[in-house]
Amino acid sequence: MAEQATKKNTKKSSEGNDMVRMRIKLKAYENKILDASVKQIMDTAFRHDAVVRGPVPLPNEIKKYTVNRATFVYKDAREQFEIRVHKRLIDILNPSPKIIEALTNMNLPSGVDIDVKMA
Repeated sequence: MAEQATKKNTKKSSEGNDMVRMRIKLKAYENKILDASVKQIMDTAFRHDAVVRGPVPLPNEIKKYTVNRATFVYKDAREQFEIRVHKRLIDILNPSPKIIEALTNMNLPSGVDIDVKMA
């Protein structure tokens, strides 16, 4: 009987979650270009009366590279370079086909990586 009760409870919790969500992750090296493309996506979504959550700023990914200054001698003289990857997250709840079509036909600046998932 305990097994049946747990099965019923899991069915109820999964039936109540009928919301479809489009999750858009954006990555770029420059934050100004990233913010401009996020604004463009938000304007397109609001134009089609979509429910939008975000943009949520995610932690920056910092990659550091250390190289020798001299090629042959002076091994202690080194330089450090870093690349920062800025990230943003946007959720669009219950997207209509018009919204999806408008977002796929958008022209975003180069240097912005987009990852779209439906859940």
